[in-house]
Amino acid sequence: MVLLTPLIRLLARRYGLPVDLLTSGSWSQPLLRGQPDVGHLQVLTSRKTPYWLCPSQWQAVRWLRARAVGPVYLCDPDLQIRRLLQRAGVAREWIVDAYDPERPLQTGGLWPDRWLELGQRDPLGWVPTARVEDVAALRLPVLTVPTEARLDTQTWLHEHDWHTGPLVLFQAGNKRTHKRGRVATRQHNKHWPAERWAALAHAVLQNLPDAQVLLCGSPAEHGVIEEIRQHARDARVANIADALPIPRLMALLERAHSLVSVDSGPAHLAAALGCPLVVLFGAAPRSMWQPIGAGPITTLGGERHGGRVEDIATDRVIAAWHSLPARRG
Repeated sequence: MVLLTPLIRLLARRYGLPVDLLTSGSWSQPLLRGQPDVGHLQVLTSRKTPYWLCPSQWQAVRWLRARAVGPVYLCDPDLQIRRLLQRAGVAREWIVDAYDPERPLQTGGLWPDRWLELGQRDPLGWVPTARVEDVAALRLPVLTVPTEARLDTQTWLHEHDWHTGPLVLFQAGNKRTHKRGRVATRQHNKHWPAERWAALAHAVLQNLPDAQVLLCGSPAEHGVIEEIRQHARDARVANIADALPIPRLMALLERAHSLVSVDSGPAHLAAALGCPLVVLFGAAPRSMWQPIGAGPITTLGGERHGGRVEDIATDRVIAAWHSLPARRG
């Protein structure tokens, strides 16, 4: 979803209106609510549940039927989404489909570049209200942190006495961790052992003695993160997985010294917020999934098929973190 924000910004400028979104995932609303180019957010609780058993799908169909006729940009290959559009009466000629076999997007390259290519296509019979001369200027994902999230985070940091020194964030978990916990994480190509994260924390704190290392994640990732904290054995390393709603994570990334993360959603979020970043890749190719943003970004791994984050030596990660330039502002 973070990688999709360049498309949202491009369409808002071409059509002169905020972009309404039909999406899924409990994180969609806290991530995108209040973003300048986002209009209505219609969230599906499930795309896999049969239609007659899923009230959020009924609501989505009613919403689609009630909307004025207009262009629909389809960015998901899921067959169920296409069935919902058909059920709602969305005509085929209104749709610009990223997965149209007769007009495929470019192969290779990062996803923001593909989405910008899609955003320059028009459905049959529709003419945008404005011409965007410099599409490339919209390439970097950009997000705005809500004011209330900044205030909440400032209060929370004061409560823990973490408001004075640098904040260095680690993101060890990934999508598999979030869904299936600790066992799935150890088997996954994005796993990096807890003792290595702890060694990285020691190197960070040796370089920045007044820093606080915050171990980020969702409540489902708490167990994986707790192993890191226990290996570190330092009061300056804290597990915050049970206290990190997405708006607070965004506010932390906006002000943090840096983030070290496996290839994950929070890494892309950090890039969009200008946070200095080191990303550890496993099997996923960097050529497609590398985070991009205004801040300094260093990536390790991801050079070969079948690679694992565990193949990346601790010394390489420490050196990559040391190489990050100081954050401005």
